[in-house]
Amino acid sequence: MSQEIAVVGSPEFTTGFRLAGVRKFENVPDDEKDERLDDAVERTLDDEDTGIIVMHDDDLDHLSRGTRETVEGSIEPVLVTLGGSGAGSGGLRDQIKRAIGIDLMEEDD
Repeated sequence: MSQEIAVVGSPEFTTGFRLAGVRKFENVPDDEKDERLDDAVERTLDDEDTGIIVMHDDDLDHLSRGTRETVEGSIEPVLVTLGGSGAGSGGLRDQIKRAIGIDLMEEDD
């Protein structure tokens, strides 16, 4: 069974992914993120057809501690964040390592 990508965030963030063919998304307007983002993320985590959750890095600050820990520790679906300060090579490296279990960029001594 193939799994899909889901995008969670503001309508402005999700629109590009939707235009690229991503069918699963949760729109949460910026002014409602503190109240609604946890529920949107939890619905996405509970969807068995979702293999990857894409969010903007800055949106992690709007999640409650429990939801943030759950989504960051999730193996399937795996969380991928874009933008913000966590999008550097270290952040992406950690996301890939968590998703597949090995460090592809490890340097031999």
